[in-house]
Amino acid sequence: MFGPPCFRDPKVVCVGRDYPDGGIVGPHCHARAQLIYATAGVMEIRAAGSLWLVPPQRALWVGAGIDHALRARGRVSLRTLYIADHAVRATLPAVPTSLAVTPLLRELILRAIQGTGEADLDGRRSRLLDVLLDEVTALPHCPLRLALPRDPRLRRACEAVLADPGGRPDMAALARVAGASPRTLARLSERDLGMPFSVWRQQACALAALPILVGGGSVTEAAFALGYDSPSAFASMFRRLIGAAPASYRTRNADPASP
Repeated sequence: MFGPPCFRDPKVVCVGRDYPDGGIVGPHCHARAQLIYATAGVMEIRAAGSLWLVPPQRALWVGAGIDHALRARGRVSLRTLYIADHAVRATLPAVPTSLAVTPLLRELILRAIQGTGEADLDGRRSRLLDVLLDEVTALPHCPLRLALPRDPRLRRACEAVLADPGGRPDMAALARVAGASPRTLARLSERDLGMPFSVWRQQACALAALPILVGGGSVTEAAFALGYDSPSAFASMFRRLIGAAPASYRTRNADPASP
């Protein structure tokens, strides 16, 4: 378990931490909004009834006072910005939102982290943070959110898929895990998740591929690990749900944001 930082900077607190594979930060919230970004590895974040996997090409915006929990999927180098209320731009969302990270934002974050603790005698750091916040405001939103159900029966089925996304159990097997009939699971999925369970499972597979790809695995390795018969079928699914080719997540510092 890792604790939250202390806040001293009046505008932005920049914190860099490294986590081992499986490192956990339990449920908590902050008085400040935050931008959660990993320069290496993939961070799993649960907040507001949803799950996100945040690779180096993405960041997660989390508003002040929102409970969230984190888990490292592989070794993670986390770089987080905690932003005071008066510095939060009005156009930033009130709900947790995945954002595409541009090369410019990445370098601004790294420079802000390097300058932590330095005296800002000429106002240079303050200006850098202003540019950083302007860049965050301009980032496009990304479809890297996986809804999590409220109903405990459907929740058990979903957690079984998340624990082994390549296992491909059928609905009858998942129904036994959930303690409900396949028909009940289908009904609960439409109600709680807003989609058929088969679509939710595809989304879970797409997100589960991110740690493999970011860790250097090939598209073929990701496809077979997640139970797909061919890399092309996996790549087609991934591109349709994520909006980018899976190979783009294997490129260091890729910029998947649209012009």
